[in-house]
Amino acid sequence: MTIAGIRPFFAKAPIAVDAEARRESLAVAEGLKQRKAGLLDELIVRYQHRLLRYLLYLTGNRDTAEDLFQEVWMRVLVRGAQFNGKSRFETWLFTIARNLAIDQRRKRTVNSLDELIDGAGDDDRAMTFEVAAGGPTPFDHVSSLEDREKIAAALLELDTLHREVMVLRFHEEMSLEEIAKVTRAPLSTVKSRLYRGLAMIKPRLGADAERFAEAV
Repeated sequence: MTIAGIRPFFAKAPIAVDAEARRESLAVAEGLKQRKAGLLDELIVRYQHRLLRYLLYLTGNRDTAEDLFQEVWMRVLVRGAQFNGKSRFETWLFTIARNLAIDQRRKRTVNSLDELIDGAGDDDRAMTFEVAAGGPTPFDHVSSLEDREKIAAALLELDTLHREVMVLRFHEEMSLEEIAKVTRAPLSTVKSRLYRGLAMIKPRLGADAERFAEAV
């Protein structure tokens, strides 16, 4: 398995959206409302790698993730005026992605006897994928490819709910409050999933697990 461009897992996520981020969110909201020329292309370039990585982790299937990726941006194009800028754009974007992934899973037809009996889905099987990063991160500079692959492999062993919270916290550097908005779960539930996820991957990460715990 190869996963390129893992973001800095051990960086602290911001507790609140700062003034600059709020101004940017409001500017994006106004641009989407007015259908500003070129804005959607700019947003795709900026968020494409993060969005696709999230969908890959969420669905465990490249084809499904790529289909949903296209659908997410179509939804942004059609419903962009619904974004009010009160939260970060990526929070709204990832919420759309998650809702579409849930809808897709609900509509999916059980195509095999194994799936019907065992309840096995795409995200229950071993996954191999590679996502190019938008550029080197601080984590890339100080960690080896082996370290990044070890972390990614550990995350992929988690069930979807715990993996999602771990990815949003350490991979996307979202605050717990932002994760609660994306997942539509109570803050207490987010915290519970996060700590349980940490406990489940601790045996695989060894000493690195302590750095995860410090970043919560």
